[in-house]
Amino acid sequence: MIEIQLGKCLLFDLLKKRGWTQIALSDKTGIKKSQISAYIHNKQFMSLKTAILIASVLDCHVDDLYEYQIVEDQ
Repeated sequence: MIEIQLGKCLLFDLLKKRGWTQIALSDKTGIKKSQISAYIHNKQFMSLKTAILIASVLDCHVDDLYEYQIVEDQ
């Protein structure tokens, strides 16, 4: 069986790279700043729908939003 283990959210780095704030992302997506902060601090994981929205706005791929590891049971 293959499993995906999500690690650190990379949203802070992506925002910093573009010179954006959490407020700017909030304004462009309609996602509350407190929710964006929860993602950045790994208190919550994004839904697929939210990840697609954020990736679209940031012009990146969904898998750019998190560190992850693919683990296969043996």
